[in-house]
Amino acid sequence: MASIAELFEPRSPVMKLASSFASRGHELYLVGGPVRDSLIKRPVEDVDLSTDATPDVILEIVSPVASAVWEQGKEFGTIGAAIEGTRFEITTFRTERYQPASRHPEVSFSDDVVTDLSRRDFTINAMAIRLPGKEAIDPFGGVEDLRARVLRTPVDPKISFSDDPLRMLRAFRFASQLDFGIHADTLAAITAMASELATVSNERIRDELSKLIMGLAPARALELATDCGLTQLFLPELPALKLEQDPIQRHKDVFHHTLAVVERTEPDLIVRLAALLHDIGKPKTRRIDETGVTFHHHEVVGADMAAARLRELRFPNDVVHGVSEIIRLHHRFHTYRLGWTDSAVRRYVRDAGSLLEPLNRLVRADCTTRNRAKAARLAERMDDLDARIAELAEQEELDRIRPDLDGAQVMAFLGIPPGPIVGRAAAFLLEERLERGPLDPDDAYASLAAWASENGIEVAGTKVPPKPRGRLDDPGGKK
Repeated sequence: MASIAELFEPRSPVMKLASSFASRGHELYLVGGPVRDSLIKRPVEDVDLSTDATPDVILEIVSPVASAVWEQGKEFGTIGAAIEGTRFEITTFRTERYQPASRHPEVSFSDDVVTDLSRRDFTINAMAIRLPGKEAIDPFGGVEDLRARVLRTPVDPKISFSDDPLRMLRAFRFASQLDFGIHADTLAAITAMASELATVSNERIRDELSKLIMGLAPARALELATDCGLTQLFLPELPALKLEQDPIQRHKDVFHHTLAVVERTEPDLIVRLAALLHDIGKPKTRRIDETGVTFHHHEVVGADMAAARLRELRFPNDVVHGVSEIIRLHHRFHTYRLGWTDSAVRRYVRDAGSLLEPLNRLVRADCTTRNRAKAARLAERMDDLDARIAELAEQEELDRIRPDLDGAQVMAFLGIPPGPIVGRAAAFLLEERLERGPLDPDDAYASLAAWASENGIEVAGTKVPPKPRGRLDDPGGKK
């Protein structure tokens, strides 16, 4: 990351490139995000440049000075290059249009920077600085919109969104990232054209949704996107949370509660996705009777629904697993007030595994009550659980819970070969470990003998010294 002043230092890679393009008779502009970010005092992360030079000429100019060059985007007018530690994308002036379900635009090259800027998504991204003279180019009022903190398309929004319907979702992404509003004409066009988002590939939608929920103000952006009918196209579970309130047995507003939970979490993708989807099982599980409203097992139903939705959006398997498991476990803490034994704490840690920390972050964020006393009680219980987990972890190495006898010990003691019985014994001894904590070898063998007797299994009685890395979940005794 760099500041605009660093980019414009006389010997910087940007200014050296500008001189090289000028010496060949070509224009070069800093465009888009870097210009926007420099004006709102954000560090510049990506250096995007535009030029009237063709991709072949761009290659001729940058290749001698670049440590690496990328030509994957050449067909679309873009050459990537790494120069003195800075990564550039240099694109020939162009216009573009996306065909339904395509991840790549149809590109037409143009010969002036204003035409190039007109094809960009929003005015705040349609500004440029001509190099090396540093002349500002702002044909569509991007500076004014930055001051007003509003998102507006540089041309008629219907034309802009027709060229690339994903820009409709991108409006809410930028609204979230920058905490900006969206111009009324732009919102009206999105509402009228929302159905066209269905032509966009799931991968492109996934990327915009991920950036949206990781922003500064995702709640307002998601609410606006839902009001416009956009989330119905790729995340129908979200508008479904607007459950009709029963006039007698009322319950909390699940939709707005969900948005509040998202904003209460830190910007971690798995945690924020889990926050966004943690209650999507409630519409299917809601029951209303004379005793009130219930959502029994909504976490189990919701976990499966979340996994299906994330797979459809082409999220990686580790994200799908992490989010769905956090949702599946997030409601368990609500029984802590009834009193958890050490065994229950061990099972919670075991079941969460590597997701324990993000799970607990979601559990804390899930408390959105305005009742300060209730909120304080919930926080106190969570603090108490954290303390108990830490204490047991110090005593028992909770993150490596496993049975007290390994596969070789079980087979020798029972006098059996590898097979299903070893697995059943493994499951029993793991339950013993979770229930009673660490057992010394004699107690572990005694428990195994009692289990064998109950199951009609004869005991050979051969005790084997433990192996340092032996594991019962490996019936063959392999390490």
